[in-house]
Amino acid sequence: MFQIAIDGPSGAGKSTIAKAIAAKLGITYVDTGALYRTVGYDVREKGADPKDGPAVTALLPEIRVDLDYVDGTQVVLLNGENLGDRIRTPEISMYASAVSAIPEVRAFLLDTQRDIAKKRSVIMDGRDIGTVILPDADVKIFLTASDECRATRRYEELKAKGIETSVEEVLADMRERDHNDSTRAVAPAIAAPDAIHFDNSWMKPDECTAAVLSKIILPKLGLTL
Repeated sequence: MFQIAIDGPSGAGKSTIAKAIAAKLGITYVDTGALYRTVGYDVREKGADPKDGPAVTALLPEIRVDLDYVDGTQVVLLNGENLGDRIRTPEISMYASAVSAIPEVRAFLLDTQRDIAKKRSVIMDGRDIGTVILPDADVKIFLTASDECRATRRYEELKAKGIETSVEEVLADMRERDHNDSTRAVAPAIAAPDAIHFDNSWMKPDECTAAVLSKIILPKLGLTL
């Protein structure tokens, strides 16, 4: 078994690339960001302030977050319910960023993530995979792109889902989240010292996938396709 960790800011294409690599290598993809989005969604639904640590912590015993796989695709369940794209809005992104800064929330989800990686070969993407979740991962990648590129990608994703916004609004939210994630006291979103940096600005997903596989992952693991 082996572990691949992909970290990086929002809109860098982590999930898209990780899913494609998982399919090519025949391993399990774990979208850790979806776990935090699910907690953020629950916090919003219950009217709590996502920055109020004690208030959010008090809700955790009522939250059950599970991972399931349907036709090879990861599904995150909140108390047995699949929330689908309801956790993918800009508002929930900000809630996810806020609750992820709470130590109790990170501890709440830590075991879930590590247990998955103990049972099978995985590729995980997030913001602290290589630094905290899988510090001994066989391959660590820090994927990034320019702010404008990342905002354009996220805007197109949201537009395709029927979510009304603008590139400017997405860019502003993204920069705020980048700042919050990279400066939080607990598990800040920074590259692991031994991570390989890869800038995929304006690259198409298949181009990035091919490059990351051929230049980083396969050589590091000693594999061929």
